[in-house]
Order: sequence, then C-alpha cells, then structure tokens
Amino acid sequence: MDNEPSRRSKTRKWQIRGGSLTIGERTLVMGVLNITPDSFSDGAQFLEPDSAIRRAEQMLAEGVDIIDIGGESTRPGATAVTAEEEIRRVSGVIEEVAKRTNVPISIDTTKSSVAAAALDSGAAIVNDVSALRFDKHIADVVAVIGAGLVLMHSLGTSGAMHGLPPVTDIMKEVRNSLSDSISLAELRGVRRESIVIDPGIGFGKTQEQNLELIARLDQVAHMFPDFPLLIGTSRKSFIGRILEGAGADERLHGTMASITAAVLRGADIVRVHDVSAAVETVRVVDELKRTDREINRRAFDVNNDPRTLTNPSHTK
Repeated sequence: MDNEPSRRSKTRKWQIRGGSLTIGERTLVMGVLNITPDSFSDGAQFLEPDSAIRRAEQMLAEGVDIIDIGGESTRPGATAVTAEEEIRRVSGVIEEVAKRTNVPISIDTTKSSVAAAALDSGAAIVNDVSALRFDKHIADVVAVIGAGLVLMHSLGTSGAMHGLPPVTDIMKEVRNSLSDSISLAELRGVRRESIVIDPGIGFGKTQEQNLELIARLDQVAHMFPDFPLLIGTSRKSFIGRILEGAGADERLHGTMASITAAVLRGADIVRVHDVSAAVETVRVVDELKRTDREINRRAFDVNNDPRTLTNPSHTK
C-alpha cells in the first residue's frame, strides 16, 4: 500500500571494527579530512599532522559521526602517490585521532596495503572509491579485521574517470556495478552487515547524471534495500556549475541543498567538508522525515483499522 511504512525507515546496525553504528535512527555525518597537497577543495590545508589533528578535533566538537581520512586525491588530474607515501601521510594522524575519541575513523583509499596500515593504526572503516575494482584484496583486509566497507561506484581509473564518455543508462550502470562489487566482497568474506554503498556522485558521471542520481536516489535505495546508503556531494563541481561557476569554497549552500534532497530520498550517511552546517541541516531534515513517517503511520493505521473496514462511517 502507498501509505505502508517503508522497510528502510527501520533502524539497523552497520558492523564496523570494534562495534557498530546505528543506521536509520538519524542521518550520520561523515567528515572529510584530506591529508594531501592537491585535493580539489582542501588540498594542502591539513597536510601537516598537527593541522590535520586540529581539524579532526574541530569536527569532533561540531558533532561528526565518522572521520574519513584520505592521503591521495581523486580529483581530475591529481598526481598518483605510492602506497608508502599514502601510509606515511595518514597513519600517524589516524593513530593520534584514535587516541582522542571513540568516533570511528574511515580510511579513504583504493589500496589494500594502505587499508591494512590504517586499520592497524586505529581505523574502523575502509572507504574504497573503486568498489574493489582497483584492488580486490581490500575485501580480504576488511574481512580479516571485521571492518566496515564503503563500496562507491565509479568508472575507469583515477586519472581518467572524469573524462570518460558517459554511459547510456546511469541507473542501470550503478545497479549492475555495485551488485558485482557486493558479490565480490561477500565472496572474499566481508559480512553483508559490514557493507555500505555509495552511488559515486561526480566520479565518471555527467552533470545530468549526477543530478539524476540525486533525484532518483530513492530508487537506488530500493535497488539495495539491505545496505545503508552514503552520498557525497560536498563542494563538488556539479554544484559550481549550477551556481554559475562558484568556486569550491563558495558551494556551502548548494551542498546543503543537495544533501537535503539526498536525505529526503533515502541517504543514511552524508560525506561533507562542512561538518557543523551538515549536522544542523540533517537534524532539521530528519525531524521532517520523522513527522512524515508519523503522518503516514497514522494514515496506514486508520486505513487498516478493522472497524473502518467494516464500518466506513467510523472515521466520519
């Protein structure tokens, strides 16, 4: 029935290293911390360990639920780095942040050796933008440790994905590709309850496809009803184009609009640079969603009340 409460409105647990995160009770905010010289938005801002740790502490004070730390940029034209350099950038920061908080730390990487080093340093989640396409052994590392795993849809290689010709049907591509990645992860021992999916806004998609994925995110959610859904729109170029060329540091309001739309359509986790603004935004959106669910629940109860079914005048 149209008014029947959705299965996705129920709470569940995302199993990560050392425990779990509750999904569905409220929207979780994942804060971005790039320890790189060339990330598109915050490159070089937190390259030094002390500045990265201070930024992590600021995010904690702002109410972040997950801190996502990365040591290699995935922006168009970014310079690839070795696993050794990536480990050097992130390991010490992860270790220090893990000492200061119980908030889970995620490592944003496509390399199994980096994932292993980050987990050894205290991370609890691996966020793989290639969804195991670049290095299937990430699944092995996650399975052994019992970490959480984010599988994000993307196309091509890191350096070339932004210039690829567009696929014809982006919804079909995301469904098929993520289904394959989920199957591979489970085949290699990752627990189903440890997997989160991400449609990969901005990674090998056109402007129109990015907007389509957000507008139809409820359909993505229904394609994968067993998996929490993460969305990352923060400061991305599709927002800049809508805002007539706004730079990365001028996309705050556009970002909040995009995550509002995403949460209303089923996103469980939002990945953002601006934690404080996102925490306030999703708090309001979550309250609207709760109100909507309560209205639908009451309508469902009335429509299925045996007294109403046998005596339609009961509600008059």
